[in-house]
Amino acid sequence: MHTPARTQSPSVLAVAFAFAMVYVVWGSTYLAIRFAVETIPPFLMAGGRFLIAGGLLYAVMRPRVAQRPTLAHWRSAAIAGCFLLVGANGLVCWAEQHVSSSHAALLVGTMPLWMVTLDWLFFGGPRQGKLVIVGLVIGLVGIYLLIGPSKLGGEPVNIPGAVALLCACVFWSIGSLYARRATLHPSSIMVTAMEMLAAGPVLLLLGTLTKEWTRFDLTAVTGKSWLALGYLSVFGSIVALSCYSWLLQVSTPARVATYAYVNPVIAVILGVWLGNEKFEERTWAAVAIILVAVVLITSTRQQPRPQRPQAAADSDDPECVPKLQPTANVLAD
Repeated sequence: MHTPARTQSPSVLAVAFAFAMVYVVWGSTYLAIRFAVETIPPFLMAGGRFLIAGGLLYAVMRPRVAQRPTLAHWRSAAIAGCFLLVGANGLVCWAEQHVSSSHAALLVGTMPLWMVTLDWLFFGGPRQGKLVIVGLVIGLVGIYLLIGPSKLGGEPVNIPGAVALLCACVFWSIGSLYARRATLHPSSIMVTAMEMLAAGPVLLLLGTLTKEWTRFDLTAVTGKSWLALGYLSVFGSIVALSCYSWLLQVSTPARVATYAYVNPVIAVILGVWLGNEKFEERTWAAVAIILVAVVLITSTRQQPRPQRPQAAADSDDPECVPKLQPTANVLAD
């Protein structure tokens, strides 16, 4: 279906609004997840969220796209969704029972480290330049400082939670790299809806297998958790995602990629301000080191190689989105 060429550039106000949504909303989803899992079990919360958001998004988009999703489209979306939303976002939700939203955002902020490494080692990606290698090493130092032994000063991050978050990064990277080569529906937003609809039942099944229903008391769910769930479903998974997809059309990949290192900063600010999360000198040092590593990796230019268009997916990440252009992290979306 041919799309007519744009006759005028988007307004500065519209672009600024879209960036604000991507920066602030996706940065805030880490705290929203923490509020949601206070009284809703993590896998049931994530499963319900994706079914709500995926159903709404699919209902809106299906009449607007010319091509009906095929069985191959659904199969690819289900595989990608299981990596991105079950393995990655599901682990983020579980980990935030044990790790502060700020620490979760910082560890998920290391996503570019895992993405470029796995792409290079296992997916035939380009050999990385010196700056990327330096960024990888610096990023690993930041991770060690954040979760290392107490002798480094202050209290380290909860180890099981930290390991779950790093595993979430690996799942997210694999899902994103798979999506680059998969047979996906031409509409990236349709792919997002399909991935959420495929992942939602799997997360509910996972919650059932881990006996979350036995400790889920509907009457005990607080208003704060309900509001957080609604915020994640509507703003994290639909509004900010739509702004992100639009920005990829009207702005440059380098500018859009800046949210990869703005989101953790927003998450830290909101965690301290609204979540009463405390930061020590050790954590601030890890923040600086990890951000330097992410900037080095995401700002390095590489020779592009032919590939299929990628699909956008919900989330953080990382509320939760295979990268359409630059490496990024939205595991909590």
